[in-house]
Amino acid sequence: METIKTITVFCASSSKIDDCYFEEAKKFGEILAKENIACCNGAGSIGLMNELSEAVLKNGGKVIGVIPQFMCEMGWQHNNLTELKVVDSMHQRKQTMANLGDASVALAGGIGTLEELFEIITWKQLGLYPKPIVILNTNGFFDKVLSFLDQLIEQNFMREEHKKMWKVVDKAEEILPAIRSFEAWDNSFRKIAAIK
Repeated sequence: METIKTITVFCASSSKIDDCYFEEAKKFGEILAKENIACCNGAGSIGLMNELSEAVLKNGGKVIGVIPQFMCEMGWQHNNLTELKVVDSMHQRKQTMANLGDASVALAGGIGTLEELFEIITWKQLGLYPKPIVILNTNGFFDKVLSFLDQLIEQNFMREEHKKMWKVVDKAEEILPAIRSFEAWDNSFRKIAAIK
């Protein structure tokens, strides 16, 4: 694929999770900074979002945070990012993050992270999002989600070809090689979205 300038990252805002998730988030932040790739995330000031942002910033990288106004009113935003984009809604947040990144990466996270991941996969299935999607499966975090996606394919709710929409890696250092090795995907794949 073309030069990667920015990667959108979905991840947890929880701080009460195992250290292994923080370690991989930090490692990925360091890699992004070293590779001069900007990080776009949800601008949170705690959890993996904060760990990722701090790792990028401490290593001279750039972080673009996108957050809805109501979250700023709650004081949830990270105030020292390279750029903070305040938007009107969660829908606008996701669209902005998708537009800014040359790829999307899901780290471990809660229901918000899963919702972002499933929405971006849905957009790709419909030919609306041609960019790479990578799932970092730290500590087998996404095993059950991936098993469920396999079930959708086995029971004909999705096609086998749809597994090409994402890649799964176990370590932060495997994310960029996975992104760079993606096959092209465009709106011509829209024709296989429905199963008849």
